[in-house]
Amino acid sequence: MRVTSERDRCVGSGQCVMLSPEVFDQDDDGLVVVLREEPAEGLRAGVLQAADLCPSRSIRVDG
Repeated sequence: MRVTSERDRCVGSGQCVMLSPEVFDQDDDGLVVVLREEPAEGLRAGVLQAADLCPSRSIRVDG
């Protein structure tokens, strides 16, 4: 699994951080930061939920 984000689309809602804090964080402007581009398989459910609930659809999960 590979996780990427489109920071220019991010609206800073923070849903990703609440759902998967091991993989996502927010910078000083509140925009998404991917901490682990290739997270462990055990984090898959949280990452997929974060991507699904992202209001700006700025998170992409491949694999």
